[in-house]
Amino acid sequence: MAKKKYYVVWVGMKPGVYASWAECQAQVNHFDQAKFKSFSSREEAEKAFQEGWKKHWGQGKSKTTKKPGNIAKSAASTLEEIDYNSISVDVGTRGNPGIVEYKGVDTRTGEILFSYGPIRKGTNNLGEFLAIVHGLAYLQKIGSNKTIYSDSMNAIKWVKKKAVSSTLKRDASTEEIWTLVDRAIKWLEQHTYDNKILKWQTDVWGEIKADYGRK
Repeated sequence: MAKKKYYVVWVGMKPGVYASWAECQAQVNHFDQAKFKSFSSREEAEKAFQEGWKKHWGQGKSKTTKKPGNIAKSAASTLEEIDYNSISVDVGTRGNPGIVEYKGVDTRTGEILFSYGPIRKGTNNLGEFLAIVHGLAYLQKIGSNKTIYSDSMNAIKWVKKKAVSSTLKRDASTEEIWTLVDRAIKWLEQHTYDNKILKWQTDVWGEIKADYGRK
């Protein structure tokens, strides 16, 4: 069972603390420069809300002490602001492996730009991989060099390597997703792109805008 999360909205339609991602999403979708973040307990969320976004949003792990000249990339990246001129992709699953679907949305507005599924059987990581490649193909088709955000580091690595590493067996039940994956790999081999593919910093920024809310 997924661990309960609480969501703080500092800047949004109605700032406050919310007990579900769906409630939080209703406050931040279509709201320019929204600031929100998830916490593991209501007490922690209430405290963070009172302390304000400047202490929590955009800071994350940056307070960790690092030796000069040896700042970890993961910590440094949390200092970045969200590039709202981008799209965000995410996958929704029912079981892992299980039914898979994915979508891409405008990071600023939350508008759904494309979606696919449900796919009969697959894994979370394969779905994340397909979502990124679909996003690249979508942006190339409209002539856009927008950034793509994904919250899956594995999927980002697979896209850059143009190869996946999955233990999901190839059989009749997984034929659909493997056909899509093979097609996506072929697309990567035949196309070049200038779009940045970046890791969405969930601990700092809250859930990715394309999130299905199945926590």
